Amino acid sequence: MVTPSEKKSNAPVCRLRPCALLQACLLWTLFCLAIWALNGGIHIKQFQPPRPKPVPRNNSSSIISAFDMGISDEEWQRLQKAIDWPIPDQEITHLSQSTSPVHSTFSIVGLKESYKVGEKISVIITARDHNKNLKRYGGDYFKAKLFNAKLKASVYGEVVDHRNGTYSVALLLPWEGQAQVFVRLEHSSEVVQILKKYRESSFPRTHFSGYFEGPGPNKTRILEVVECNLKWGADGSWRKGDCCCEHKDIKTGTVWQCERPKKLSCDKLVRHSGGRLENPLNLFEQQLFTQNLTNVAIKGDKKIINILPSTAPIGTMEKCRSGMTTPVPAGFYLNDVWKSFVCNTRQFSPAQMANCLKNKIVYLMGDSTTRQWFEFLEIKVPGIKRMDLHTHPGGGPLMAVELKNNIIVHWRVHGVPLRFGKVMPITDLHYISNDIDEIAGGAHAVVVFTYCAHLVFHPITFYVYEVAKIRQSVVELLSRAPETTVVIKSGNTAGLKNIYQSDWHMLQLNTVMQEMFRDIDGVIFVDVWQMTSCHYLREHIHPGPVIIGNEIDMLLSYVCPA
Repeated sequence: MVTPSEKKSNAPVCRLRPCALLQACLLWTLFCLAIWALNGGIHIKQFQPPRPKPVPRNNSSSIISAFDMGISDEEWQRLQKAIDWPIPDQEITHLSQSTSPVHSTFSIVGLKESYKVGEKISVIITARDHNKNLKRYGGDYFKAKLFNAKLKASVYGEVVDHRNGTYSVALLLPWEGQAQVFVRLEHSSEVVQILKKYRESSFPRTHFSGYFEGPGPNKTRILEVVECNLKWGADGSWRKGDCCCEHKDIKTGTVWQCERPKKLSCDKLVRHSGGRLENPLNLFEQQLFTQNLTNVAIKGDKKIINILPSTAPIGTMEKCRSGMTTPVPAGFYLNDVWKSFVCNTRQFSPAQMANCLKNKIVYLMGDSTTRQWFEFLEIKVPGIKRMDLHTHPGGGPLMAVELKNNIIVHWRVHGVPLRFGKVMPITDLHYISNDIDEIAGGAHAVVVFTYCAHLVFHPITFYVYEVAKIRQSVVELLSRAPETTVVIKSGNTAGLKNIYQSDWHMLQLNTVMQEMFRDIDGVIFVDVWQMTSCHYLREHIHPGPVIIGNEIDMLLSYVCPA
């Protein structure tokens, strides 16, 4: 290659005087421009809002600020206050110092011979360690409910932490007959401290698999499977350095990292699946998570509570609409039917379901818990048929159609991170905010989404970031089509009580979702958390048909209010 200095030129050589004059003019022009700029010449600079004080993440040099999450500093402070949870005030070095489900107890305050429907009882929970010593600090995760197995009746009770080792619960008595109190220790405060630590750490408790595929020599196909994970923060939270392919969603900004394939290029990522789990717990932490210390019923008053009828009505006759707050309790079960305290819900027969959904397009988004809603409607709505989209029945996307009443129901899973065991095309994994942006909306449109179960493995700051994107899309949808029905389905109780999936994680994410949509007009929040938490069926991320049926009745009561 010929370098510029070696290159021959046929151009004429300029004479000294014209060249010197040209150089002098050029220098004078540059000098004038410099003076002009110093004295307020045109200066274009993109506006950058002030960046809030960054929030450090444990065990990682990454720094995430409220600005990075797409929210204001004030909102981040409000969210932190909403999810604040006390932790032990001392270092725990022995198992005996942790909360014991055997020695912790509950008692009913001032138990009377009988009560009337609508009254409340007060329950005190006292936490003790394995040496029977009273705990001096709070942070234990207790769950409480009132129930009657014969009546298939139950109601959720919110546990108030007094941060001194004692807790209280006010339990409503909503049905006539008898009832008993049930309290269990889901996690000790020591375990909650561990859950918090690893949620915000850079340790990847879950991994994912990326499938790269492309043409090889002699008309062959090359398949390479590598590990993938979320990249979040300034230096990421997984692999470091020039290790990986980065797949960034243009609209959400979410970055998905995959180890670089040996043979194929980064643009050959075609499929995705959940990968291995990685346990970060040391031996002592593993002891705190053992089954005999987790999700265990504690001893207390087993006396029968007698509830007499009352002339005062209980419940509400208010029509279901958007913007309604969720009280505690949000309702109760009686004879396996959920009676809401939010609004006047009703049970829908199959024919009534079809009539309610007539001329509607229902968009169900999120995870397998909204897929359960799709499957329930598919079974119950007369004449509805699933279309063959040549997709996996568990992974979707799915669509069902009922031609007589012009009903269309869609279901699609949200984008990565997603821990489905099945291998799915990466093109089928859409971010919820992006899908909402593609919906025109209108009186015929019912948009339902949940975003919880698969996010328990990742920092709360990332969850806030994603929910902020969804919120922006919902606001824009309601701005262009205010008649659209938008429903947020809360997360279910997880069933699992370990370092990977815990109801404590789910409760925290539910709280964030509710807080971030609290002031958004036109949004409906269906709190299935209480419905899955207090039912007599064993807690499971996928509740049984009786619970799903009550959830669908809640949904349709908003779509077609009485």
